[in-house]
Amino acid sequence: MTDLDRLDATRVRETVVRLEQRVAARFAGRGIVRVVGRVGELVAELEGTTPGINRQLRRTRVVSRVLAGVVLLATVVGLAIALRDAAGWGDGDGVGRSTDWLPLIETTINDVVFAAIALWFLYSIPDRLQRGRSLALLHRLRSLAHVVDMHQLTKDPERFRADYVGTPSSVDPRLGATEMVHYLEYCSEILSLLGKAAALVAEESRDALVLDAVGDLETLTTSLSRKIWQKISMLDRA
Repeated sequence: MTDLDRLDATRVRETVVRLEQRVAARFAGRGIVRVVGRVGELVAELEGTTPGINRQLRRTRVVSRVLAGVVLLATVVGLAIALRDAAGWGDGDGVGRSTDWLPLIETTINDVVFAAIALWFLYSIPDRLQRGRSLALLHRLRSLAHVVDMHQLTKDPERFRADYVGTPSSVDPRLGATEMVHYLEYCSEILSLLGKAAALVAEESRDALVLDAVGDLETLTTSLSRKIWQKISMLDRA
Protein backbone atom coordinates (compact mmCIF):
# COMPACT_ATOMS: atom_id res chain seq x y z
CA MET A 1 0.00 0.00 0.00
CA THR A 2 1.44 3.37 -1.04
CA ASP A 3 1.25 6.63 0.85
CA LEU A 4 -1.40 7.83 -1.62
CA ASP A 5 -3.84 5.06 -0.73
CA ARG A 6 -4.84 6.51 2.63
CA LEU A 7 -4.73 9.72 4.66
CA ASP A 8 -1.79 9.88 7.06
CA ALA A 9 -2.71 11.13 10.54
CA THR A 10 0.89 12.19 11.19
CA ARG A 11 0.92 14.42 8.11
CA VAL A 12 -2.39 15.98 9.09
CA ARG A 13 -1.10 16.71 12.58
CA GLU A 14 2.07 18.30 11.18
CA THR A 15 -0.05 20.51 8.92
CA VAL A 16 -2.15 21.59 11.91
CA VAL A 17 1.00 22.43 13.89
CA ARG A 18 2.33 24.58 11.05
CA LEU A 19 -1.00 26.35 10.76
CA GLU A 20 -1.01 27.04 14.51
CA GLN A 21 2.44 28.61 14.21
CA ARG A 22 1.33 30.78 11.29
CA VAL A 23 -1.80 31.92 13.10
CA ALA A 24 0.11 32.66 16.31
CA ALA A 25 2.64 34.74 14.36
CA ARG A 26 -0.11 37.08 13.09
CA PHE A 27 -2.79 36.91 15.74
CA ALA A 28 -1.05 36.10 19.01
CA GLY A 29 -3.45 36.33 21.93
CA ARG A 30 -6.60 35.89 19.87
CA GLY A 31 -9.02 33.03 20.34
CA ILE A 32 -8.39 31.60 16.89
CA VAL A 33 -4.97 30.41 18.08
CA ARG A 34 -6.63 28.28 20.76
CA VAL A 35 -9.06 26.92 18.18
CA VAL A 36 -6.21 25.68 15.97
CA GLY A 37 -4.53 24.22 19.03
CA ARG A 38 -7.71 22.33 19.85
CA VAL A 39 -7.81 20.89 16.33
CA GLY A 40 -4.24 19.72 16.83
CA GLU A 41 -5.17 18.06 20.11
CA LEU A 42 -8.02 16.15 18.47
CA VAL A 43 -5.85 15.00 15.57
CA ALA A 44 -3.05 13.98 17.96
CA GLU A 45 -5.58 12.11 20.09
CA LEU A 46 -6.86 10.33 17.00
CA GLU A 47 -3.32 9.51 15.88
CA GLY A 48 -2.27 8.23 19.30
CA THR A 49 -5.35 6.22 20.20
CA THR A 50 -6.16 4.62 16.85
CA PRO A 51 -3.55 1.78 17.15
CA GLY A 52 -4.65 0.99 20.71
CA ILE A 53 -8.32 1.13 19.76
CA ASN A 54 -7.68 -1.17 16.81
CA ARG A 55 -5.94 -3.69 19.07
CA GLN A 56 -8.79 -3.52 21.57
CA LEU A 57 -11.34 -3.98 18.79
CA ARG A 58 -9.43 -7.01 17.48
CA ARG A 59 -9.40 -8.57 20.94
CA THR A 60 -13.10 -7.81 21.39
CA ARG A 61 -13.85 -9.30 18.00
CA VAL A 62 -11.96 -12.51 18.86
CA VAL A 63 -13.77 -12.85 22.21
CA SER A 64 -17.16 -12.19 20.62
CA ARG A 65 -16.50 -14.76 17.89
CA VAL A 66 -15.44 -17.37 20.47
CA LEU A 67 -18.57 -16.75 22.54
CA ALA A 68 -20.70 -16.91 19.41
CA GLY A 69 -19.11 -20.25 18.55
CA VAL A 70 -19.88 -21.55 22.05
CA VAL A 71 -23.52 -20.44 21.75
CA LEU A 72 -23.84 -22.02 18.32
CA LEU A 73 -22.23 -25.27 19.46
CA ALA A 74 -24.41 -25.46 22.58
CA THR A 75 -27.53 -24.85 20.48
CA VAL A 76 -26.65 -27.54 17.94
CA VAL A 77 -25.78 -30.06 20.65
CA GLY A 78 -28.98 -29.32 22.56
CA LEU A 79 -31.13 -29.69 19.43
CA ALA A 80 -29.34 -32.91 18.50
CA ILE A 81 -29.94 -34.42 21.94
CA ALA A 82 -33.60 -33.37 21.89
CA LEU A 83 -34.10 -34.83 18.41
CA ARG A 84 -32.40 -38.09 19.42
CA ASP A 85 -34.61 -38.50 22.47
CA ALA A 86 -37.74 -37.58 20.54
CA ALA A 87 -36.99 -40.03 17.75
CA GLY A 88 -36.16 -42.82 20.19
CA TRP A 89 -32.60 -43.24 18.98
CA GLY A 90 -31.34 -43.41 22.54
CA ASP A 91 -32.51 -45.48 25.48
CA GLY A 92 -35.98 -43.93 25.60
CA ASP A 93 -39.13 -44.85 23.67
CA GLY A 94 -39.29 -41.53 21.85
CA VAL A 95 -42.41 -39.59 20.93
CA GLY A 96 -45.28 -41.86 20.03
CA ARG A 97 -48.04 -39.67 18.59
CA SER A 98 -47.59 -36.91 16.02
CA THR A 99 -49.34 -34.41 18.27
CA ASP A 100 -46.62 -34.95 20.87
CA TRP A 101 -44.14 -33.41 18.41
CA LEU A 102 -45.81 -29.98 18.60
CA PRO A 103 -44.29 -28.92 21.97
CA LEU A 104 -40.89 -30.12 20.77
CA ILE A 105 -41.17 -28.16 17.52
CA GLU A 106 -42.28 -25.04 19.42
CA THR A 107 -39.37 -25.35 21.85
CA THR A 108 -36.93 -25.89 18.99
CA ILE A 109 -38.14 -22.77 17.18
CA ASN A 110 -37.80 -20.71 20.36
CA ASP A 111 -34.29 -22.01 20.97
CA VAL A 112 -33.24 -21.24 17.39
CA VAL A 113 -34.68 -17.71 17.57
CA PHE A 114 -32.98 -16.92 20.89
CA ALA A 115 -29.70 -18.40 19.64
CA ALA A 116 -29.89 -16.25 16.50
CA ILE A 117 -30.48 -13.13 18.62
CA ALA A 118 -27.53 -14.00 20.85
CA LEU A 119 -25.29 -14.61 17.82
CA TRP A 120 -26.28 -11.28 16.25
CA PHE A 121 -25.65 -9.47 19.54
CA LEU A 122 -22.22 -11.04 20.00
CA TYR A 123 -21.16 -10.43 16.41
CA SER A 124 -22.24 -6.77 16.53
CA ILE A 125 -20.42 -5.84 19.78
CA PRO A 126 -17.11 -4.77 18.12
CA ASP A 127 -18.92 -2.77 15.42
CA ARG A 128 -21.11 -0.99 17.96
CA LEU A 129 -18.08 -0.11 20.09
CA GLN A 130 -16.24 1.33 17.10
CA ARG A 131 -19.35 3.21 15.96
CA GLY A 132 -19.80 4.80 19.38
CA ARG A 133 -16.20 6.03 19.54
CA SER A 134 -16.28 7.34 15.98
CA LEU A 135 -19.56 9.21 16.41
CA ALA A 136 -18.36 10.77 19.67
CA LEU A 137 -15.23 12.11 17.97
CA LEU A 138 -17.21 13.36 14.97
CA HIS A 139 -19.52 15.21 17.34
CA ARG A 140 -16.54 17.02 18.84
CA LEU A 141 -15.25 17.92 15.39
CA ARG A 142 -18.67 19.23 14.39
CA SER A 143 -18.87 21.39 17.50
CA LEU A 144 -15.43 22.81 16.73
CA ALA A 145 -16.54 23.67 13.18
CA HIS A 146 -19.34 25.77 14.63
CA VAL A 147 -16.82 27.45 16.96
CA VAL A 148 -14.78 28.45 13.90
CA ASP A 149 -17.94 29.84 12.31
CA MET A 150 -18.57 31.93 15.42
CA HIS A 151 -15.06 33.38 15.14
CA GLN A 152 -15.57 34.54 11.56
CA LEU A 153 -19.15 35.68 12.12
CA THR A 154 -18.30 39.21 13.29
CA LYS A 155 -15.63 39.79 10.62
CA ASP A 156 -17.82 42.00 8.42
CA PRO A 157 -16.31 43.27 5.14
CA GLU A 158 -18.99 45.96 4.95
CA ARG A 159 -17.14 48.14 7.47
CA PHE A 160 -14.46 48.89 4.84
CA ARG A 161 -16.93 50.43 2.44
CA ALA A 162 -16.77 54.20 2.12
CA ASP A 163 -20.46 54.59 3.00
CA TYR A 164 -20.37 52.25 6.01
CA VAL A 165 -22.14 53.53 9.12
CA GLY A 166 -21.85 51.51 12.29
CA THR A 167 -24.34 51.14 15.13
CA PRO A 168 -23.85 51.03 18.89
CA SER A 169 -24.25 47.25 18.65
CA SER A 170 -21.68 46.81 15.86
CA VAL A 171 -18.71 44.64 16.82
CA ASP A 172 -15.27 46.06 16.10
CA PRO A 173 -12.99 43.16 15.10
CA ARG A 174 -9.92 45.42 15.50
CA LEU A 175 -8.58 44.26 12.16
CA GLY A 176 -7.52 46.07 9.06
CA ALA A 177 -8.67 44.89 5.64
CA THR A 178 -5.50 42.87 4.98
CA GLU A 179 -5.53 41.40 8.49
CA MET A 180 -9.17 40.41 8.06
CA VAL A 181 -8.37 38.62 4.80
CA HIS A 182 -5.65 36.63 6.58
CA TYR A 183 -7.99 35.90 9.49
CA LEU A 184 -10.74 34.60 7.22
CA GLU A 185 -8.26 32.52 5.20
CA TYR A 186 -7.05 30.89 8.41
CA CYS A 187 -10.64 30.10 9.39
CA SER A 188 -11.14 28.43 6.01
CA GLU A 189 -7.96 26.37 6.47
CA ILE A 190 -9.10 25.26 9.93
CA LEU A 191 -12.42 24.09 8.48
CA SER A 192 -10.55 22.18 5.78
CA LEU A 193 -8.41 20.44 8.41
CA LEU A 194 -11.52 19.54 10.38
CA GLY A 195 -12.79 17.82 7.26
CA LYS A 196 -9.48 15.94 7.00
CA ALA A 197 -9.77 14.89 10.66
CA ALA A 198 -13.25 13.54 9.91
CA ALA A 199 -11.79 11.61 6.97
CA LEU A 200 -9.26 10.06 9.37
CA VAL A 201 -12.16 8.71 11.42
CA ALA A 202 -13.55 7.05 8.29
CA GLU A 203 -10.20 5.42 7.42
CA GLU A 204 -10.77 2.46 9.75
CA SER A 205 -14.55 2.27 9.50
CA ARG A 206 -16.96 0.73 7.02
CA ASP A 207 -20.01 1.54 9.13
CA ALA A 208 -22.68 3.25 7.03
CA LEU A 209 -23.80 5.48 9.91
CA VAL A 210 -20.23 6.67 10.56
CA LEU A 211 -19.58 7.30 6.86
CA ASP A 212 -22.81 9.29 6.60
CA ALA A 213 -21.78 11.39 9.62
CA VAL A 214 -18.36 12.00 8.04
CA GLY A 215 -20.02 13.08 4.80
CA ASP A 216 -22.35 15.43 6.68
CA LEU A 217 -19.40 17.00 8.52
CA GLU A 218 -17.44 17.48 5.30
CA THR A 219 -20.51 19.09 3.73
CA LEU A 220 -20.82 21.40 6.75
CA THR A 221 -17.17 22.51 6.64
CA THR A 222 -17.35 23.08 2.89
CA SER A 223 -20.50 25.18 3.27
CA LEU A 224 -19.00 27.28 6.06
CA SER A 225 -15.79 27.74 4.07
CA ARG A 226 -17.83 28.92 1.07
CA LYS A 227 -19.38 31.66 3.20
CA ILE A 228 -15.92 32.75 4.32
CA TRP A 229 -14.63 33.02 0.76
CA GLN A 230 -17.64 35.14 -0.15
CA LYS A 231 -16.48 37.58 2.51
CA ILE A 232 -12.92 37.46 1.18
CA SER A 233 -14.14 38.28 -2.34
CA MET A 234 -16.11 41.24 -0.92
CA LEU A 235 -12.93 42.46 0.79
CA ASP A 236 -11.01 42.20 -2.48
CA ARG A 237 -13.64 44.34 -4.20
CA ALA A 238 -13.60 46.83 -1.33
